[in-house]
Parts: sequence; structure tokens; C-alpha cells
Amino acid sequence: MSENIIFTAFEEDEAKRIDKFLTEKHSDITRSAFHKLIEEGNVLVGEKRVNKNYKLRVGEKVSLFLPEPEETNIEPENIPLNILYEDEDVIVINKPKGMVVHPAPGHYSGTLVNALMYHCKDSLSGINGQIRPGIVHRIDKDTSGVLVAAKNDVAHIFLSEQLSSHSMNRVYNAIVYNAFNEEEGSVDANIDRAKNDRKKMAVTKEGGRRAVTHYKVLERLGRFTFLSFKLETGRTHQIRVHMSHIGHPLLGDEVYGPKNKPFDTEGQVLHAKTLGFIHPRTKEYMEFDTPLPEYFEKILKILRNKGSSKKCY
Repeated sequence: MSENIIFTAFEEDEAKRIDKFLTEKHSDITRSAFHKLIEEGNVLVGEKRVNKNYKLRVGEKVSLFLPEPEETNIEPENIPLNILYEDEDVIVINKPKGMVVHPAPGHYSGTLVNALMYHCKDSLSGINGQIRPGIVHRIDKDTSGVLVAAKNDVAHIFLSEQLSSHSMNRVYNAIVYNAFNEEEGSVDANIDRAKNDRKKMAVTKEGGRRAVTHYKVLERLGRFTFLSFKLETGRTHQIRVHMSHIGHPLLGDEVYGPKNKPFDTEGQVLHAKTLGFIHPRTKEYMEFDTPLPEYFEKILKILRNKGSSKKCY
């Protein structure tokens, strides 16, 4: 079961780093594990997210959210993969809508990790542990499209550095509600866990982590718009949260948009179309582009047939 623990900082804790404080209070968890919990937003001081270097003040309340223990006995499964490219260092996949990237509570089979374990055998990086072997970055279950996995630790570190430095090229397509007056724009707004629902993310004025999404109008479709996105950062649910924040929630997104759906879709209409990165061994730039899935094209066709389409590219 998940656990929520609240600690109070006393006089002896004045100016103590929060990671050291937590290690002393909960000795069963290592400091490196607390670093990950802090980074993921599972540690709050008051109601604010902090970093691992934060120094406590007397009387501050520290909330620690411990997620449910993760299952570690993950089995390889013979699940077909749409492989765009593969060599001894990386494997590039076009993930279908509906597939979970890595095991989590309620999803311990049928994931991309299960499929990769079967296909790659023991050739997957181990940096992210037994739950997420090879996984450098992820996309949501109901988001389709391209992602890269690492087949060794050297490749994993090299790709992760590109993610951290925002040099990896990631382009998404989506259909959103409402029309835009402008042709393109950007949303630069911090994202953090929603205060009233830990499973959701939200834009926040204080705390959180900086998130930047650049968007461009591809086609105007009456009360909907077909957009292209280029991510500068990669926060959880970033596109979905940013678009909802500016009044353009994604079509089909019942978490951050309207509950009633005009089309029968499983979750948001969002596709990771393009992925570009420097190869960890050859140091050459590689780019992979994937077509829109069939359901996405069908929705576009229906909206275009209504006679209100105006292409902007």
C-alpha cells in the first residue's frame, strides 16, 4: 500500500539538508532513493516541492509520499514490436496507442518492457532497475509514437544526457479543442503534482519544475485545431497540462479536458511523430519519423469533411 508520512523539523534539524533529514527519519530507505522520491515530487515541505539540497527551518512540516512497492518479477513476453531501427546500442520503437511503457501497479504484463525483455534478451541497460530496463524516456499509455530504448548503460547515459540538455529532437502531433488566433507560440510554465490529486499534474506559480512547450498550427478544423509540438523539456503530461492551461485541452483527454468525448477514442489524440538524437557510438545524428495512426487520420478526415478545414503549412 502507498503511505503518507509527515515529519516535523525541530531545533536539531535547523539548516539540515532534507535528504539527510529523511534518511535519519526513515533509515530503511537510502539517500539515493530519497533523491529520486524528491525529484518525482513525492516529498513536500508544507505544500511546496523542493530539491535535495533544500535546508530545513524549525517547525517546517515535511510530507513523504511512499508509492506502492513495485513488482520486480517482470517476465519477458512475446509481444510484436514495430521496430524502426536496431543495433547493438539502441532500439527505436513505434509504440501503439494503449501500450504501457513500463510495469506499474495494475500493469505488470503487456508493457513495452515485457516485449523488449523478450526481444532483446539480456541486452538492455540496467540503470533504471528491474522495472524499467532500457527505458530512457517514456510516453503515456494512450499516446502513440516513437521512442528509443538503450541496450547498454553507456548508451543509456549518453541518451539521458541529451534529454537533460534538451538537445534531443521530439515532435508531437495532436488535435486540440478551440481555435487559435496565432500561427505558433510557446507555453513556459512550471509543472508540479496537483495539490488535490496526486495522480494529476498542474501548472503552478510556485515550485514545480520548469516546462517549455512550443506549438505550431498545422490546420484549423472549425472548433478544433491540428497542432505540432516541439518539446524543450519533458515533464509528466507536459503537452496535456500546458494545452489545458491555455484553454486548448487535447481531444479525448478525460483527465485534463471535457469528460464528454465527440469521438470514441481511448484517451488523448496525441502522437509522438518525430524523434532525433545523436547516436551514442557513431556520434551521428539520427532522426525517425512515424506516420499518424489510423484512428488519428480518420478523425482528421471527418473534421475536414465538415468543410471547415484550413491548412496552415
